[in-house]
Amino acid sequence: MPNGRASMCVLLAVCITCVPSFSASVGAGELRLSRSQYEDRVHAVWAGQVIGMLLAYPFEHRVGSVTWVDDFRQPTTWEPLDADCARVDDDWYYEIVALRGFERHGIEMTVEQLGQQWVADSAGSWGSSAQTRRLLAAGVKPPDTGHPRYNPLWYTIGPQFSADIYGAIAPGMPKVAGRLARNLGHIHGYAEGTDGAVFVAGMVSIAFAEKDPRQIVRKAATLIHPSSPYRQCLDMIIDMAEDGATFEKIARAIGDRWHIEYPATNNAVANGGFIAAGVWFGEGDLLKTVNLISQAADFTDADCNAANAGAVVGAMHGTKCLPRRLFEQLNDRIQGDKMGPVTFAPPVDERISDLARRTAAIGEKILDANGARVSMDKIFVPLQEPATQEPERFRLSDLMQYWNPDWELHGAGFGFRGGVRGTTFLEADVLATYPRDEVRGVSLRRSAKLSATPMLSFDVGVDGGRVWRLEVWVNNQRIDQRLVEGDQSGRKWEQVRIDLTQFAGQQVHLRLYQFVLFRNKRPPGTAYWRNLTLR
Repeated sequence: MPNGRASMCVLLAVCITCVPSFSASVGAGELRLSRSQYEDRVHAVWAGQVIGMLLAYPFEHRVGSVTWVDDFRQPTTWEPLDADCARVDDDWYYEIVALRGFERHGIEMTVEQLGQQWVADSAGSWGSSAQTRRLLAAGVKPPDTGHPRYNPLWYTIGPQFSADIYGAIAPGMPKVAGRLARNLGHIHGYAEGTDGAVFVAGMVSIAFAEKDPRQIVRKAATLIHPSSPYRQCLDMIIDMAEDGATFEKIARAIGDRWHIEYPATNNAVANGGFIAAGVWFGEGDLLKTVNLISQAADFTDADCNAANAGAVVGAMHGTKCLPRRLFEQLNDRIQGDKMGPVTFAPPVDERISDLARRTAAIGEKILDANGARVSMDKIFVPLQEPATQEPERFRLSDLMQYWNPDWELHGAGFGFRGGVRGTTFLEADVLATYPRDEVRGVSLRRSAKLSATPMLSFDVGVDGGRVWRLEVWVNNQRIDQRLVEGDQSGRKWEQVRIDLTQFAGQQVHLRLYQFVLFRNKRPPGTAYWRNLTLR
């Protein structure tokens, strides 16, 4: 979500780097590049994601494209170019911050040190990244800032759209790229969120050595454990494509299967699937790839997806693959002093070519530390085969281990924040829930042997203007039901106290339900629970 000031922009002429006489090649398990070729590919990673984002921005969280897009200046509420320079955007700002972190802390930068760089650079404008900024200000340290215990948007695309740089600094070394993406992606995501980072970083890394986009997708997918929903989405896409399904059929299947499971338009799994399908069918052509992603579905994070795919195409071919007219409109410049609610100090003022040079310098150090040979003008990289990472899984029911481990959570869904429906997360000592299936609702369950004077007590809350229905069951008997209704004054709480004397001394099964499917003048919303005790 970009912003910037026209007065800051400076027009700079830029030429597309010519391909040097030392030809890039792959042979005998080795990637061979001149240093200028490597820098040119990295330049294309940066510029490719900028071009992809600017082209697809009009379709972000909106209806998708139905016509060919090849121009930045489309009907939109935001002008992507301000006096012919690219405005700062989160699709590349967090990578700029990571680059500064590597320069400050070295190639072994930890996620804690990356967090320090986030604070110094005022990073964190939207989504899981804004949650990280809030948590850092509250004293929570990375990697906890991305963990589901603290970050309610851990499964969204923050790590995914920030991961291109980790592939760029580990060309031909997807295991290294994937490790960096996983570890550093924990600053604003976890599990599905960082699976997306691993996949994107892996594709960019592999693209330096592989020119078949289908192979890039196949190989990068193997970095992620098969138990992950993210990997299962990728496997579905690959299987369908290999069986002859069209891009359009696959895109519909991604939406039908994975956008239902993860309704938020910025979720990592479905958006990662659109990236994979776009790269697979894009034939290494930037405009075709970006247009496929823009047309994939309604209400996706199209600009972020196109940026990631643009970085993959850039890594494959270098700046010669970028549409010259669009490339030159960037004027080698990214500028801006604000992004959403966050003002930068100092403002962003970066040449894209300088970002490429500095990124390549970090990459050469990482390559050297991982067995590559970097000479005066040539780089020889021993190619890595992707290796599946250990699983990183988190289910919404796992939140109970941090909230109240005596109870189980059933039927919770990811939902959608921002005043639409509801979602499931922890907020300090409060559990928020919303059903995965609105017919069946959410339930908190526990079996217990009751005391001689048993009492069940808890607080329930609801957002202003919202409503949900509470039902309390003991064994097969419903002993309480009520509407939890909010007025317009904000979140409302009420205490529930239930005398269980009639079941004293018995082994019982307790169920507390949240239902949202019923007639009411108010729309349904998130249920909030706290202070759940049984004595």
